[in-house]
Amino acid sequence: MTQRGRNALLLTPAGLWLLVMLVLPLLVVFVFSFGERGAAGGYVPAFTLEQYANLPARWTAFKNTLILAPLGTIAALLIAYPLAYFLAVRCAPRWRTSMLILVIVPFWTSILIRSYAWIFILGGRGLPALLETIGINDVRFINTPFAVLVGIVYGYLPLMVFPIFVSLDKLDKRLLEASADLGSTPWRTFRQVTLPLSTPGVATGCMLVFILLMGEFLIPAILGGGKVFFVGNALVDLFLQSRNWAYGSAVAMTLVIIMLITVSIYMKFISRLGGHRDDVSLM
Repeated sequence: MTQRGRNALLLTPAGLWLLVMLVLPLLVVFVFSFGERGAAGGYVPAFTLEQYANLPARWTAFKNTLILAPLGTIAALLIAYPLAYFLAVRCAPRWRTSMLILVIVPFWTSILIRSYAWIFILGGRGLPALLETIGINDVRFINTPFAVLVGIVYGYLPLMVFPIFVSLDKLDKRLLEASADLGSTPWRTFRQVTLPLSTPGVATGCMLVFILLMGEFLIPAILGGGKVFFVGNALVDLFLQSRNWAYGSAVAMTLVIIMLITVSIYMKFISRLGGHRDDVSLM
C-alpha cells in the first residue's frame, strides 16, 4: 500500500465521523431554514426567505451573544495568561502538577451545579449582603449581564489556561536568561520574547473559548434569569418550545455564518502576527 493509501485509510474514520455528525446535520439545518412552520409546529417543505427576513426579531439574543462572548473571551484571557505564566515559568516543578490539578478540579463537577453555586454567591444573601455590611446598598448582581459574564469566564477559564500553559512550558528558558544578560528589563523580555512565542497558545485558547461561548445557553439561562439570553437560548425556545424549526434553522445558520466570518478574520490576524515570531529581539 502506498503512503497516500495509508493516509487515506487513517483519515477515513475521522472523515466519516465529520460527514455524519457535522456536515449532514448542518446541511439539514440549511435546508430547513428555507422552509415554513407547520400548523402544529415542526417543518413544512418550502422555499422562502421569510425566516431570514424575521431575524431582527431575535436581535437582542444576537446582541447579547456578540457582546458577552468576546468580552468573556478577553476576560478569560486576561485572567488565564498570568496564571499560565506562573505555572509554566515561575512555579516550582514539585508544585506544578498539584497546581494544574487545582485548575482542572472544577471540571470534575457538572457545569449545572457550578452555575447554581454562583446563584447563591451573586444572589441577595451573597455578595450584595456582604456589601451592605460596609454601607453599599441596593446592589444587584444576579440576572444581569455581569452575572452571565462571571459565569462564562469561570466556566471556561481552564480551556484558556491549558493551551497557553503548553506554549509557555515549551518556551526555551535560555531565551529569557539571554534577554536578562543583555540588559533587557523583565517587561521588555515579556513583550519581545515571551508574548510572541506564546501566540499559538493564546490563539488556540481564544478560539476554543469564543466558539463555545457563541453557542452557550445553560449559563445565561441560570444566571441571566430569562433577562439576559444568548442565541443558544433562542434556539432552545424555537426548537423545543415554539417548535418553529424553520425559523430556528435560519437563526442557527446565521450564527454559524457569523462564527465562520469572525474566526476566519481572527485566524488571519493571528497568522499575520505569528509571521513576525521569528523576529524575536533580545534588546
